[in-house]
Amino acid sequence: MCRHLAYLGPPRSLAELVLDPPHSLLRQSWAPRDSRGGGALNADGFGVGWFPTPDGPPVRHRTTSPLWSDVGFAELAAVTRSGAVLASVRSATVGMPVVATACAPFTDDGWLFAHNGAVRGWPDSVARLAEQLPVTELLTIEAPMDSALLWLLLRRELRKGTEPGDALASLVLTVAAEAPGARLNLLLTNGEVVVATTWTHSLSVLAGRGSVAVSSEPWDDDPAWRAVPDQHLVVADRSGVELHPLAPRWGGPIPTGTR
Repeated sequence: MCRHLAYLGPPRSLAELVLDPPHSLLRQSWAPRDSRGGGALNADGFGVGWFPTPDGPPVRHRTTSPLWSDVGFAELAAVTRSGAVLASVRSATVGMPVVATACAPFTDDGWLFAHNGAVRGWPDSVARLAEQLPVTELLTIEAPMDSALLWLLLRRELRKGTEPGDALASLVLTVAAEAPGARLNLLLTNGEVVVATTWTHSLSVLAGRGSVAVSSEPWDDDPAWRAVPDQHLVVADRSGVELHPLAPRWGGPIPTGTR
């Protein structure tokens, strides 16, 4: 079980978003409130991506160190501000590598992407989907693990011009059908929009005053936080949030074995 968050709004320091709140991502990395059977310690690394300028590409800090032990990041976070951030802490699935390149966010073409969950039956369950990708992309995958493959599959659709909400929803339903029981909370942003899914794990949203936050768990006790129902798509920007049930809009019944 990983934890992740995304923020769009007036520029804030990375520390204000990731480290300082009473139930920040830092605290969630060792004391989550809602793990849903996915593990309670996220000690296998973390990553933070942010957009230094509204029109420029994102940059990242990724490491295999636990978030609570990276003093260098704490110093960086205190002085780095951004109006668009995605961060994630990692609990590696057994059998998957513990390397910095396996830590979200993954990035390309101005997007940041994170995955909270696991693909059950890896790698056999999704081999048919992987066969649809160019061999060169598989040979240059950042890490041989489920999240990195999900990013390649999603990136392919984004490059085709598929709307991000449609691309994310279709990916979740496709993978869930191939790998019943998969946990697929996905999070995507390009600095202008945040798109996310709930599929087994928790997610909450906070919107208002020209900002939006999407987080595995609320980072404070603000009553404006809203829990996102399971098996939903979130599409959010600085003006508001939309929630859509996944299965009815994108076709077919919810695959069995996913609850």
